[in-house]
Amino acid sequence: MGVKKIKPITPGQRRKVAGTFDDITSNVPEKSLLRGGNRSGGRNNQGRMTMRYTGGGHKQSYREIDFKRDKDGIPAVVKTIEYDPNRTARIALLFYADGEKRYIVAPNGLEVGQTLNSGKDVAPEIGNTLYLQDIPMGTVVHNIELQPGRGGALARSAGSYGQLVSREGRYAVIKLPSGEVRKILVTCKATVGTVSNSDHALERSGKAGRSRWLGRRPRVRGVVMNPVDHPMGGGEGRASGGHPRSRKGLLAKGFKTRKKKASDNNIVERRKTKKRKK
Repeated sequence: MGVKKIKPITPGQRRKVAGTFDDITSNVPEKSLLRGGNRSGGRNNQGRMTMRYTGGGHKQSYREIDFKRDKDGIPAVVKTIEYDPNRTARIALLFYADGEKRYIVAPNGLEVGQTLNSGKDVAPEIGNTLYLQDIPMGTVVHNIELQPGRGGALARSAGSYGQLVSREGRYAVIKLPSGEVRKILVTCKATVGTVSNSDHALERSGKAGRSRWLGRRPRVRGVVMNPVDHPMGGGEGRASGGHPRSRKGLLAKGFKTRKKKASDNNIVERRKTKKRKK
């Protein structure tokens, strides 16, 4: 997967950097795994806007993804690598030996015709899902479970991965994409490899219309609002807005908002944050 810079024939293409889609092998999704759904447009059941800057967008069908990988001991063959409008990563269609079909988040380097497995006594190869207690130290993994049998929750977006650093009794220590080091039960599963479409971060939309296709409406800065609408609004001329804060008045840019959780005990080292220049 690479990116291409388009010749600026129109203003919208001047800064556009798009994906090449050369890793996709099929444009027709598996019909049995598609699910429709109505868009809310950011409105609740009374029709009132509860989520701003949401609405519109191209019509999409949801692809049901197997994050659990719970068909242990049954081999599956990769049939296609496909585009998914609901996520940044590519997805792969698996044909299991018992006849079932499932989509998974495709790892980098996965090829059509490859055989994948999950469960115990499985080789730690790209695309295979193993328990953390069976994965060799230093292995790069994705689609990591937080609770056994719950399904992968961490490292699922394009290009992301975690690394198994060590094991301490019942826990495996994993370094996450954010830089956070976290303890996870060794009975949880993870898939070997890095998530596909790692060049997604290099893409640039080139125009506002492409955001509208994705269902994102224009975002308004709090500084340009009136005092009744935002704590940073109002003032004569172009006022700076004072201390950065949210619409509800919570401080931003440095103020910790995470509540105390029971899972705090599992965090060995916090994620790295950029130090602000004085």
